[in-house]
Amino acid sequence: MWAAVPLLPLLLLPLLLLARRRRREAAALEPAGRAVLITGCDSGFGHLLALRLHRLGFTVFAGCLCPGGEGARRLQREAAADAGRMRVLRLDVTRGRDVLAAKELVLRHLPDTGFWGLVNNAGISTFGETGWLSMEKYEKFADVNLLGSIRTTLAFLPLLRKYKGRIVFMSSIIAYFTLGNGIYSMTKAAIEKFCDALRLEMKKFGVQVCIIQPGNYARSTKIQPPVSAEQIWSELSEEEKAVYNKEYVQERADFFNNILSKGSTNGNEVVDAMVDALMSPAPKARYMVAKLKEKALVFVCALFPTVVMDSVLSYALSKVKLA
Repeated sequence: MWAAVPLLPLLLLPLLLLARRRRREAAALEPAGRAVLITGCDSGFGHLLALRLHRLGFTVFAGCLCPGGEGARRLQREAAADAGRMRVLRLDVTRGRDVLAAKELVLRHLPDTGFWGLVNNAGISTFGETGWLSMEKYEKFADVNLLGSIRTTLAFLPLLRKYKGRIVFMSSIIAYFTLGNGIYSMTKAAIEKFCDALRLEMKKFGVQVCIIQPGNYARSTKIQPPVSAEQIWSELSEEEKAVYNKEYVQERADFFNNILSKGSTNGNEVVDAMVDALMSPAPKARYMVAKLKEKALVFVCALFPTVVMDSVLSYALSKVKLA
């Protein structure tokens, strides 16, 4: 059996080529009369996607944490130009009553072709080593990034099954490795496994489940602003301050901020993948939208022994001594 493992790529190649050919030949669906709910539309990818889908002809329900904020007001101005196809609503994915209210709104204004897509885009990020972050922060991140997506998915699953729609989840290449934001990586790795189970379970209902895996697009979104070493140090417990020093914290913060500064500003590359996931007759299970070197890092992480990846990341991380 194991002797056949090296032949697997050759055996799978015809299937991959056939799938690519089918994707190219199939026609994209017609957006008119199809409703899509997007979470996290205040800014970033969710905001760009809401604008794009509305202009394509979808009926868009744009969930915003702050419906009075600048991002929501921009969407409302867009909606005013074509009354009825864009609705901006308050949606905090950590609040069950917000999710139920969103479902009721969708049901009241459902277009002819029904409910086509749910895009679980809302998310938060931060920086810090494991011991630097409080239990309350871990709970908050799990509630927004993981349970928030599950909460909306469970609420809209009956509609998605009825109309054989699409569910799109925002993950990240950080699901495979971490460079100072383990709390974010943890939630993205968890959502990937949730999607893997859901994708297989939904096949029998004709519901497609897709994962979007962006690389570094920090400058395209507001999810992760630059971090302050002074603020990090001031928030550390006395026990952590006894272990770490200010120089170490400053070096880690500088390292992380340098990564952020190199992020792509073209968020529409990610939105293109999200639109394809919603409109393609044969969407991909995963869309990795990243630079070649980022994809190479994921490749090393997925295929090489853990010790190799640990060596690569350890070399990249801080060389400052703790004492």
